Amino acid sequence: MIRVLVVDDEHLVRSGLRLILEAAGDLVVVGEARDGAEALDAVSRLGPEVVLMDVRMPGMDGLTAAARIGALPDPPKVIMLTTFDLDEYVHRALRAGAVGFLLKDTPPTELAAAVRTVRAGNAMLAPTVTMRLLGSFVERAPALAQRARDRLATLTGREREVLDALGRGLSNAGIADELSLSEATVKAHVSRALAKLGLSNRVQAAILVRDATG
Repeated sequence: MIRVLVVDDEHLVRSGLRLILEAAGDLVVVGEARDGAEALDAVSRLGPEVVLMDVRMPGMDGLTAAARIGALPDPPKVIMLTTFDLDEYVHRALRAGAVGFLLKDTPPTELAAAVRTVRAGNAMLAPTVTMRLLGSFVERAPALAQRARDRLATLTGREREVLDALGRGLSNAGIADELSLSEATVKAHVSRALAKLGLSNRVQAAILVRDATG
């Protein structure tokens, strides 16, 4: 069973999400929280594997909480939920360490699938924002691109090849096929690259690679 924490300031939303997730059969909601501060406390007490969290909440919002959760040792995966399809939220959420961004009108089966996907170490973005992110995720200022290239220069040639493929949206299986490597080897390269770059997840690595393209 995948352990999930649900965070939203509306009781009815939390109850609805619990029903959807637990109906999947392989997911269990271990707790609920009403804001970011409660979420941080619940993460420490309950040890969820995935946090499903609203962006906009009174008190500590979801974006602030996502950044603080991401700074914890061995943090859970964070999926942000919102009714607002705004680039500003997407950018801030992913830079804060979230690995998923979904709208609240996401169908129940896709919501459960998203939890499984991020628990497995992959990212999950709402289809409505995916193409925009691929086309223009961050501003392409020359100074930003140079800083990104300088950071990537610390990687070995193979690590850079793996991250370049990751930045194009390939899964571990796809990278393994393209580079004639085993999936285990790809995972090892990704882990070492993240450690060298001081990044916490694949999404942040993909952003850095895209920054470097200038």
